[in-house]
Amino acid sequence: MKTNDHNSPLGVGGAMIFSAGLGTRFKPWTDKHPKALAVVNGKSLLQRNIEYLQQHGIKDIIVNVHHFAEQIEEAIVENDGWGSNILVSDEREELLDTGGGLLKAKELFNPGERFITCNVDILTNLDISKLLAFHELHHPLISFAVTDRKTSRYLLFDDNNRLSGWRNTKTGEEKISIQKENLIEKAYSCVVIFEYDIFKIMEEKNFTGKFSLIDVYLQLAADYLIMGYDHTGDHLVDVGRPESVAVAESFFP
Repeated sequence: MKTNDHNSPLGVGGAMIFSAGLGTRFKPWTDKHPKALAVVNGKSLLQRNIEYLQQHGIKDIIVNVHHFAEQIEEAIVENDGWGSNILVSDEREELLDTGGGLLKAKELFNPGERFITCNVDILTNLDISKLLAFHELHHPLISFAVTDRKTSRYLLFDDNNRLSGWRNTKTGEEKISIQKENLIEKAYSCVVIFEYDIFKIMEEKNFTGKFSLIDVYLQLAADYLIMGYDHTGDHLVDVGRPESVAVAESFFP
């Protein structure tokens, strides 16, 4: 983040919250509002993620915007960033997905500093300091949180927690980056630590426009160490649909 006002005790230069999505699964709310401002127990998803990062000493935060962007910007101003230093990455012209959104925001990060990303519609009590300790132990390019929960799309890992592929259990589609026997299925939690080198590597690999971080992981996994940190047992709720608000409210007062 182009500031040194709030140096994180974790040694993370800052964070990005992906908040630009259309929220099509969250209609009718998203017909008139961004999903980031959907409310769980009196607090928006955006506020909850900002406060979650604050709990771990991270106060320099980038938020990307597209759908009802002005409502998010107004909420940030009205609430003085909920006590954090917020920079906005504007995707009004084109929604870029998570990978494209991250690359577009490159100039807002502090050069050379590792950083963290999360998704505005995921609420979790994952201890970021444990994810960071895992990252520092193994020195990968990327570490992200995963759990054993049931989903239809899994990331695949070897016995050493190294990312090796992806599988859609509904369609049977697989993308294998590293051929190994007995790959282990884990569900992606969308909380990720990146080394700053990710930007140079994405540019070298000619990633441009709209693309997913999952695509980045799978393309890089054979040549770079990308690892999953299993935090099964922690709370995690994907607040992707209106009916999931009640579930989130039971875990996050």
